[in-house]
Amino acid sequence: MKPVSQPSAERFADGLVDLPAGLRTPCAVVDLPTLRENLAAARARTAIAGIRLRPHVKTHSSTALAGMQLEAVADGLTVGTLGMAERFAVAGFDDLLIASPLWVDAATAPRLRALHEGPRLTVGLDGPAAAQRLAAAVAGSRRPLRVLIEVDCGHHRSGVQPERAGDLAVAAAGQGLEVAGVFTYPGHAYASPAAPPRAAADQAAALRAAVASLAAAGHDSPVVSGGSTPTAPHPADGLTELRPGTYVFHDLQQVALGAASNADVALAVAATVVSTAVPGQLVLDAGAKALGRDRPEWLPGHGLLARYPELRVTRVFDYHAVVPVPEGAPAPSLGDVVAVIPNHVCTVAHLADQLILVEAGKVQARWPIDGR
Repeated sequence: MKPVSQPSAERFADGLVDLPAGLRTPCAVVDLPTLRENLAAARARTAIAGIRLRPHVKTHSSTALAGMQLEAVADGLTVGTLGMAERFAVAGFDDLLIASPLWVDAATAPRLRALHEGPRLTVGLDGPAAAQRLAAAVAGSRRPLRVLIEVDCGHHRSGVQPERAGDLAVAAAGQGLEVAGVFTYPGHAYASPAAPPRAAADQAAALRAAVASLAAAGHDSPVVSGGSTPTAPHPADGLTELRPGTYVFHDLQQVALGAASNADVALAVAATVVSTAVPGQLVLDAGAKALGRDRPEWLPGHGLLARYPELRVTRVFDYHAVVPVPEGAPAPSLGDVVAVIPNHVCTVAHLADQLILVEAGKVQARWPIDGR
């Protein structure tokens, strides 16, 4: 598949082009005004659609940023693992959805029970055996464990077929679990830049079928949950809540997929040019351990230099990145600090220790990535 080019009409945020002095590279830098705008845009989109916003915090794993999301009128949080749910619960967040398959064993059962006794917890479910283990882990609790039936809408990672959702709901209720509705993840929106509209339509069809299946089995579906950042701009037919994650920062993937423009990107990796010894190329001190290795076949390179749109990272090593410099193209000098816009921002946040928030050329805050 031929890689797509990034839009170049809009520049990246000032805070990512004009970095504050004194940064210790590599580090994750966030433009605070753009972050605020992204949160406000998501709030407006869900308000217009009349649905709830339950952002997936695996994008940033920062309890401070999660608090900012809730202040921007989010309705609870989505997490990816039991460990992440525990960390956010300790930080005081009290409405959490674990939107991934959870297999409870002897080691995790006490942890799940302790978590269930505290905040409002919902767990995704896609099989009767998992339902048995979830029910056994919380047996005797003061309230039943709340679950959402996960259905596959075309991503083919997890989830039952939509028409089987009612059967699983009956099995889960029979184990004493509270079935609150259905959810799905349209992850196949990342297949290509043309994929998001089709994935959004697949999501809507799958959730309609799942709600009908639950109704036929005698269960209501007060929660119909779905969404991702690339499908968020498309109609959210039938949804009661949306679960995007990357929207807080965006990245090169979201720009290529049409979910964002350059001006919407709020995070970059600050890196120093550490070598110009090889003619026609730069070497940065931000490699795979800072940028990640994600590179879909339709996206060129491993990152783009915000101030120098002709310069892309073409190779990454553990601690270094190689950037070819076309003849005559503007380029930074040895020792300069540059902002690299990553392909996949979720990986960057996982690899970093903190988020450095900047505004008006100054560091405004440093938030630890404490929720992973």
